[in-house]
Amino acid sequence: MKSFVHLHLHSEYSLLDGTIQFKPLIERVKKLKMPAVAVTDHGGMMGTIGFYEEALKGGVKPILGTEIYVAPGSRAERKVAPTGEYAYHLILLAENGTGYGNLLKLSSLAHTEGFYYRPRVDKELLRRYSEGLIATSACLKGEVPFAMGTEGEAKALEVLEEYKSIFSDGRFFLEIQDNGLPDQARMNPLLIALARRTGTPLVATNDCHYLNPGDDKLQEILLCLQTGKTISDPTRMRFGSDQFYVKTAEEFGRAFGHAAPDALANTLAIAERCNVKIELGVNKLPEIALPPGVTADGRLREMATAGLERRLEERTQREGGLPQALVEEYRHRLAYELSVIEKTGFASYFLIVADFIGWAKDEKIPVWPGRGSAAGSLVAFCVRITEVDPIRYKLLFERFLNPERVSLPDIDCDFCKNRR
Repeated sequence: MKSFVHLHLHSEYSLLDGTIQFKPLIERVKKLKMPAVAVTDHGGMMGTIGFYEEALKGGVKPILGTEIYVAPGSRAERKVAPTGEYAYHLILLAENGTGYGNLLKLSSLAHTEGFYYRPRVDKELLRRYSEGLIATSACLKGEVPFAMGTEGEAKALEVLEEYKSIFSDGRFFLEIQDNGLPDQARMNPLLIALARRTGTPLVATNDCHYLNPGDDKLQEILLCLQTGKTISDPTRMRFGSDQFYVKTAEEFGRAFGHAAPDALANTLAIAERCNVKIELGVNKLPEIALPPGVTADGRLREMATAGLERRLEERTQREGGLPQALVEEYRHRLAYELSVIEKTGFASYFLIVADFIGWAKDEKIPVWPGRGSAAGSLVAFCVRITEVDPIRYKLLFERFLNPERVSLPDIDCDFCKNRR
């Protein structure tokens, strides 16, 4: 067999059940003469940029993805399905920039809206953000194989058609695996038959959790750490096989070369379709939504100016009348800071931070008064980001934002754990 691409692989970022590090992964993939490799960590994309950089450095095409958890019903429901599942597995791979953006959205929403034991999405979110994504049916805990194993072919067909409607135009693949599990070996012929019957493309994977043969011992230790068990505990979680490593093309040829050669060829076809370019080294700050005709610079200047008058009034009430020279010092400092913020393009950043900190304060959620270099900003003090007066305590703005050496401002935020 000329080549093969691993499209289902878990790195050390996969919730303590993956051990694969990126540099050794790229070295092994190059040694095996594989042109590309995917990383599909459980539930999130924390290792994406590190993987992307290492792959490019090593001359291997990076395929960006995740193994997402899909709720059995609505992501808002905090309950298990009648079959006992709280989430099914699904592999998602980004074809292009749109797909990569949708992966990020799905991962974020899985954590903020669907979390129940694991970060979960639902079919509604998958439909909304399916553009630019290729999906595969994942392991035995994927919804299609799970339905096949528990309720039979009719149910599996129903689930399959739903996923094919979400990932239309040939973007949904039935996944078969060669990982040494007896249940998987029994499932593979059923999935191949379902694919042939429905015209669904197949793809072969290994659900890699460690790099080399023999690394399963290390992974067992990680599983024990995750589950609070010891190696000697007979009830501890086990994978049931020592085959979850990055296998060679020849090994896959022996496994599926006769029964489903198209599943092997499709790994290369998918790799060719996945072409994501990430612009690195460029700051991409979000822009706050403002009414037509209102700029971020103008809005921040308006808020800070009004905020300064309020802060001066508060100090006057505490201390009596303020010397005019001190008032002028405040106003001069504010004008200077605003000019630097406008010059460096960070007005939206200030407005966004001021928005969520101001909301927390209005909702009586305790917020830190300010720490780190941000406490040196009078603008931050005026827009309620901090509660530390930098002029009173002689704090330097330049530690926070320096026009001669522009770097991203860093506002440390601390909220009370209750209602955070």
